[in-house]
Amino acid sequence: MRTAGLPARRAVLTAGLAAAAGALSGCSAAPVRKVTTAAPQPRPATPQAAYARLMEGNKRWVSGKLDHPDRDPERRELVAEAQDPFGVVLACIDSRVAPELIFDTGLGDLYVLRTGGQAIGPVVTGSVEYGPLTGGTPLVVVLGHQRCGAVEAAYTSLKAGKPLPGNLEALAKAMVPAYELTAKNPGADPVDTMTHHQIEVTAEGLRTNADLGPLVEKGALGVVGAYYSLDTGRVEVLTGAPA
Repeated sequence: MRTAGLPARRAVLTAGLAAAAGALSGCSAAPVRKVTTAAPQPRPATPQAAYARLMEGNKRWVSGKLDHPDRDPERRELVAEAQDPFGVVLACIDSRVAPELIFDTGLGDLYVLRTGGQAIGPVVTGSVEYGPLTGGTPLVVVLGHQRCGAVEAAYTSLKAGKPLPGNLEALAKAMVPAYELTAKNPGADPVDTMTHHQIEVTAEGLRTNADLGPLVEKGALGVVGAYYSLDTGRVEVLTGAPA
């Protein structure tokens, strides 16, 4: 019985394969849809344009409707020999605050520096200045954030008069001006108050320093102080929004 039924099964299998081949040949005859990628946007050349680009990207981040621009092999090849970022972002080291993500930017779009609580010193200041002074980068953003652990540690240390261990003490010392402003009026949440002060103090120091100040005065550079909400993903501008 098995031998007698085998040719019948082969016939069914052969017919099925022939039908599948016909279907595939019909698909291959259909026109192939060409997938195209959007042309890269031109680099913003003014503080206003750079600021608008970042804030538009943050709106996409908040809504979840992301473009993920400048993140493909073609972009990698384009910027391999040279770069021309349109912004500098000085952010915290916090793992939840990644500037390229929250502004929906890509490879070669931003210079990014990250220090605890946006603590600043000569090396950090020099790194911030690199883009504006050598390549005409038109925007600097000092980006603090909600529930900052580095600011909380500095606040607690300075209030208690107990130094932080190791080189963490350097972070607390860098935040003394923000702490002193907070001590005068701590508000309902002293750590959040100090975070806002730290953003504003740092942005103002960069905006008025001997090297960046002249660029700001002639309108070639904007220095923005901004606060990032971990809860909503929204960036709130505190100071320096380009007019």
